[in-house]
Formats: sequence, C-alpha cells, structure tokens
Amino acid sequence: MEDIHRQAFRDEAADLLHELEAALLELEDAPGDGELVNRVFRAMHTLKGSGAMFGFDDIAQFTHEVETVFDKVRAGELDIGKNLLDLTFQAKDHVKSLLDHDGEDLSPFMDQASAILSGFRTIVSGEGTLVSTEAGSGSQPVEPVLTDQPVSVEEGEVHRVRMRPRPGIYSTGNNPEYLLEDLKGLGQALVFAHVEDIPPLRELDPHSCHLWWDVLLTSQATESAIRDVFLFVEDECDFSVKTVETSGDVELRKLGEILVEHGDISQEAVERTLGGQKRLGAMLTEAGLLPAKSVEAALAEQNLVKEKLERKKGAEGGSSLRVSAEKLDVLQDLVGELVIVQSQIGQVAATLGNSPLLTLAEQLERLSDDIRDSTLSIRMQPIGSTFSVYRRLVRDLSAETGKEIDLVTSGEETELDKTVLDRLGDALIHLLRNSIDHGVEPPREREATGKPRRGAIRLSAEHSGGDVVITVADDGRGIDPEKVRRKGIERGLITEDAALDPREIMDLIFQPGFSTAGTVTNVSGRGVGMDVVKRVVNSLRGGIEMGSTPGQGSAATIRLPLTLAIIDGLQVQVGGQGYVLPLDRVEECMELRRQDLGSNGKGRILNLRGDVVPFISLREWFRSPGKSPDIEQVVVLQVEGMRVGMVVDEVIGEHQTVIKSLGPVFRKLEGFSGATVQGDGAMSLILDVKRIVRMSLGEAG
Repeated sequence: MEDIHRQAFRDEAADLLHELEAALLELEDAPGDGELVNRVFRAMHTLKGSGAMFGFDDIAQFTHEVETVFDKVRAGELDIGKNLLDLTFQAKDHVKSLLDHDGEDLSPFMDQASAILSGFRTIVSGEGTLVSTEAGSGSQPVEPVLTDQPVSVEEGEVHRVRMRPRPGIYSTGNNPEYLLEDLKGLGQALVFAHVEDIPPLRELDPHSCHLWWDVLLTSQATESAIRDVFLFVEDECDFSVKTVETSGDVELRKLGEILVEHGDISQEAVERTLGGQKRLGAMLTEAGLLPAKSVEAALAEQNLVKEKLERKKGAEGGSSLRVSAEKLDVLQDLVGELVIVQSQIGQVAATLGNSPLLTLAEQLERLSDDIRDSTLSIRMQPIGSTFSVYRRLVRDLSAETGKEIDLVTSGEETELDKTVLDRLGDALIHLLRNSIDHGVEPPREREATGKPRRGAIRLSAEHSGGDVVITVADDGRGIDPEKVRRKGIERGLITEDAALDPREIMDLIFQPGFSTAGTVTNVSGRGVGMDVVKRVVNSLRGGIEMGSTPGQGSAATIRLPLTLAIIDGLQVQVGGQGYVLPLDRVEECMELRRQDLGSNGKGRILNLRGDVVPFISLREWFRSPGKSPDIEQVVVLQVEGMRVGMVVDEVIGEHQTVIKSLGPVFRKLEGFSGATVQGDGAMSLILDVKRIVRMSLGEAG
C-alpha cells in the first residue's frame, strides 16, 4: 500500500513540476505578475506538504527553503530577477532528480542541493544567510493569510481548528508560528488571525502572544493526527479540533448556526440581531457582538462545505481519475480485438441472411464504433501540454549560445494521440536545437542585417483533414540550397548533373550524417539528428518537409496521423490478396476505361475529366500472378499535394482498420505500414501510399 501512495505522489509531483516550470517561464516575461508568483509558491507548498505526508522528507525540506524565498517575493520583500529564476529552475530540476532516483542513494545530490540553497541565501540576504523561518523568543508573530493554493475539497475532510495560545507560550521556547506551519503541512489551510485582543502599545507585553487563530484545514489526516500537532503545547495553548460534516446527506448550515456552534455568540443574540435588514455577518459585526474575523472564518467554512456538496452532486459529470498509460494501452488493444470480432460477426450475419442476426450485428457495430471513438478520445492529449518543455529548452540553449530567442507557440489545444506525442518529443527537440544553433543569428549579426535583435522560433500545431500538422519555423539566416547541393555532391549522395527540384534538394538534409555546419558545437553540427527526426516521423506514419528562404528563415513541417491504433480504411483486392488504403487520402473511386489511358514516357497518366493524373498499377507493382480482370478500378488519392491513381482489381468497401505491427521480420518491407484482420479472418496489408508513390516516381524519373 505504501508503494501505491508513493507512486501517487510521484505522479502528482510530476504535474506540479510541469506547472512550476510553466509558471516560471511566464514569470520571466512578466516578473511583476503576482498571480504567477502565487502559482510558483503554491506548487512549491504543495510539493512540500505532500512530500512530507508520503515520506519524501528530502523533497519536503528542500522545497520548504525555496518556498520561504518566494514567500518573501509575495510579500514584496524580494524582486524577481534572472539569478532568482535560474536558481528556481535548478531547484525544479533537483526535485525531479530526487523523484527519478527515489529508493536509491541520494547522497550524490546533496552537494547540488546545498549549492542551490546557498545561492538563494545570497540573493535573499546579500550576506550569505537565508532569513530563518524560525522566529526567536519574543519575536512578533506575523499574521498568516491564505498561504496555500486555492482550497480544493475534492479530497479529504474539512477540519475546524481553533488555537488560542496562552500569554506565557514564548517563555517555554514554543512559537505558535511553528504550529501553524505544521497544520499547513497536513493539507490545505485557510488561516484567520484574530487581532482584537491586542492591547494598546503602552500595555503591550512583547513576551506574550496576544493573537489567536481559526484554521480551516482540508486534509486526509485524521482528527487524532491533527491533535498531535499540539501534543507538546497542551499546557501553553488552548485548542479545539472539530471535523465539519460534509457528507451528501447534510444540509448546508446557515451562518448563524456555524457561529453559535463556534461559541462566538449565543443563539439569543443571533435571533435578536436578525430583526435588522442587513446580512447577518455585517449586522453582528456592526452590533459589536463579535469581531469581523469570526464572521470571515465562518463564511469560509460555509463556502467550503457548499463547494464539497456541489462537487459530490456533480461528481458524475465533473470528476476526474488518473489512469496509467499502460492500462489505456491494454484497453485500446481490447477495443481493437472487439472491432475485429464485430467485423467478423457482421460478415457472418450477412452471409447467413438471418434478419434478427443482422439487426444484432448492426447494433454491435454501432456500439463498437462508440467504444472505439470514446477510447481513442481518452488517449488524445493537447499538444500544448509539452510546450513548456520546449520553452525551457529554448531558454537554456539561447543563454548557452549567447543568442536572444523567443519561442512563440500556437495551436496548443490541438489534440494528438499520447503515443504519438511521446514518440515525437525527441524529434521536435532536434528541430529546435538546429534552429537555435544554425538558424537564428547572434544579436549583432541580426542587427547588421536589419533584423530585430531578438530572434523568434515559432512552434505551431493545427488539424488538417485527418492529420495534425506541426511546424517549427525560425526567422534566422535560412538554408542555402546551393550549399546543400554541393554538400550532397561532396558526400556522393547526388551527381553533379542531377536535376533536382527545391524540395528534393532539401530532402538531402535528412540523409544520415549530413551537415552543413562549419563547426561542431555542444548543441549540434555533427550531422546526427535530422535523419533521426525523419526516421521517427516515418515510424509514426507521417512525413516531414523542410522549406527555407535564405536570409529570412527556415521551416520544418511535420504531418502526422491523429492516432496509430485504428483508422478508417478502404479495402481493395489485387490478385486475390486484400489491401487497405487510408480512407482520409481517398478522393474518389471509378472504373478504369481504356480510352482514358495515356502515355507519359515511362509513367502512365489518366485523363480524369480533363485533368492529367498519374497512376500506379498495384497488380504490376506487386507482380501479382494471373490475368487482370476485364474491368479494373482506380482509386484516386491525395498524396503530398498531388493526385495519384492506384489501379486495383476490385474495391470492396470501407473497413474499420485495426492496425497491427508487421513484426521485426517484415519491418524493412517497404510500401507497407502494418496489417489488419478482415471480417473473414484473412489478413490484409495496409499500404503506405506515400512511400509507394515516392518509389514509383523515382523509378519513373
């Protein structure tokens, strides 16, 4: 059970670190934004509290120190600067290292932690000492405010804690501030300081505590665990702990009822005051029957209970659940098998011609379609969830190369299958590193050419048909096609007399070991990367193109399918073998008439209503034995911006295609992107139409 809780914390911490990094990157552009400072503080505070709760003491202690620094930023005692942000980024990386090496010897990371904290101390004090969070005897307590992230009552119980220190608490070496910190470490706390008992200055005893507090604590800790906070101050502090009822059956209590239960006022006084026309809280305060803080605390409790009740009522539509990716993979595989079985049942029902069975088969098809769509939607994630990683990369590499570069993003809401998103990460990092190192010029060079001092890299995503198009573009020096051509000739990739169009020249960049960099740097220049990018994109059944305008910049455009699991396909037959074409690329199907055929050198063309369309005979391509049928079919597809026909023996119809891997033995078999199972149990190969077209055009050229 302990492992489950620790894993739950690791999952939560990963989200918090992602949120922390995103907030820090935004804070760098808007250092005066108080809400961003609060986001950083809340992330650190939650890491500290949850870490302590689940036994990650090193993380809790470290983040407590960083949290203290940002508490001073919130209070206006410390300004946001580059050094502070750099250290906080290092702190975030350190916490991630501690998480990644949980269960191992953490001593190698302690020197790093000490160096980071030393840097924070230097920034805070200027004298190498971090102002301690431990006030000495006789120090004046600071009034706590809302110090946690906005209280969520989705989990845990709401506890009302009243703490009234006795006058001599400081003389025993105790400090109420410690007690408040311990309470906040148990969960999310709303703290209300009562100042009404503070005497006039001439009567003030600096060795006595004149404050007392109400705390509304939302926590999974038991009431007994909360009482343990006061275990060593029972003689110096009056306190009470009461769990507030928030079950689905409880009615939302009125403000007066809460105040009476607190003991702040009598029932008679409430009823007497209700004779007025103002809101009860304001009337009680104006009548001098209780201080404003008591009303504020009671209202906060009422709102917490109200929020919890509303969440429970709307749990069906608004709750969320964290599910591991492995479980989603298993679910997806099961749905794929269900789709195959449904297809087989539908074919058997059609063969038997049994009307009731056909009806059931149609119902099963609708249900399997809904389950398929729902399962695939669960796997979809907005691509913007990874953008903060790239912002940090651009920030760090810009500083390393001495350049000034902004990362501009758009289309963050564009959704992509999680598997595709995970596997695409390294490819995008390669493209960004190339843009930073080779693309964007140093500030002085940019100013000399009339460009702004700061360069820009644009990372965008958008839906285009059944694909997602991702573009990485920069406004740098661009790529000289003649330089690429000369490098290609030098490496023996092309001959000197080769006639290549601009796209074909740019495709040379994706050849293994190809690089036009004059020098090798820590960032790039070894010719390792762009071939990896192309290989990754191809493995995702996508394509990549590089475009550039010398002096103005370059852009890499990646086109990917939405999902790798299930696609809508068009089932065809050639030589008795079934094949599947991606339906989103199909424009139309028609009979192939001999009078529509023409000749174009080695290639073949089709006269399609006055348009010239090249076509490929799959029977000839696969060297299928036997005679072709008297009437063939041509499927017109849209491939890389051009219309291409594929001639087949017969078009069977649309087919919900569950993609199966061909396995390591057939992995290098070109022209195929996978296989699927037909309704009759036979195997059909899924055609990689883009690869077939490119290979065919290469042969024809």
